[in-house]
Amino acid sequence: MSKEMRQKIQKRIKQQSEKLPWYAREFIDKRRRKLSQATLLNYCHDYFIFFDWIVEEGIYEGERHEVPLDVLEKLTRQEIEDFLSFLDFELDNSERTVNRKLSALKSLFHYLQNIAETRDLEPYLYRNVMAKIELNPIKEDQETVANRIETNILRGDEYEQFRHFVAYEYGILNQSNKKALRFYEKNCVRDVAIISLILGSGMRLSEVVGLNVTDIDFKKNTARVVRKGKKEQYVYFSEQAMTHLQDYLAIRDTNYPVNRSEKALFISYPIGPKGTASRLTPRSVEKMIEKYATAFGKPGLSVHKLRHSFATKYQLENNDIPKLRRQLGHSSVQTTMVYTHLTNQELQEAVSNMDRLKEN
Repeated sequence: MSKEMRQKIQKRIKQQSEKLPWYAREFIDKRRRKLSQATLLNYCHDYFIFFDWIVEEGIYEGERHEVPLDVLEKLTRQEIEDFLSFLDFELDNSERTVNRKLSALKSLFHYLQNIAETRDLEPYLYRNVMAKIELNPIKEDQETVANRIETNILRGDEYEQFRHFVAYEYGILNQSNKKALRFYEKNCVRDVAIISLILGSGMRLSEVVGLNVTDIDFKKNTARVVRKGKKEQYVYFSEQAMTHLQDYLAIRDTNYPVNRSEKALFISYPIGPKGTASRLTPRSVEKMIEKYATAFGKPGLSVHKLRHSFATKYQLENNDIPKLRRQLGHSSVQTTMVYTHLTNQELQEAVSNMDRLKEN
């Protein structure tokens, strides 16, 4: 991720944390060096929901950012169970999402009880109600995870069909919608390059939007990315991705009014007559993929599912988990092993096809 992007996200974290009680702001600030920026932003969102619920339930009468520590000290186990029920039934959160939000709260309460201390060397909290609450038991083997993933990824001919759809067919579908067509024509080459790069490398969303023009090496077909844990790595991408990147770079400076100082590879079209082009945000890319996926007839397809699509195809064609693990930037080989299960269907079809060939 570029320095510019890190600074923008850090500013966003600061803006969000200022809407929280002082001790939650302190926790976010203390965790900046140890947690990813995406995690910190998620924590802010989760804490908004929790403190807003406290206010709405009348547990504290005041504003979200004013909730004092003694309110947390007096929370009962039943009240926390009520909050979890609120997440489940009112917000329709899945068990995984509830667990994630509960984990965020457990981290905050653990900090307040066991790490933070007053000037008198006393903990912020003596009683930690979150320590009494257990996470929802979710046990999934790799086969189950694979089955959950495979319903929303590109398989077989869909891989190229989706790329072709974005490059040509989406514009045909929207010929009667002048506004949508105009926006598509302005950004089509860029959008194809982004999708082709993810499908041809398996990069994460943060890695794609963080790319600078100078990070691309067309002689080696590699891109310099900063992976989780701030580890720098050179990631290979396909020949087709290279072609689409070159097409995009050929029109980047003419289609987008870019300042010479702008280093971002993928940039947004400026809004308004005085707007300037700037680095695409992660959310912009997510919305772009959602738009094309819905029109393609596969609304469950997301940026992360494109990454899964690459990994599934790679494993089917190469059957090399160690290399795939490095390409995806996984810290554990167990995470990569899920793709051996995703390719079972293709392997079965391949064997069946062999039998049919023999019969002919």
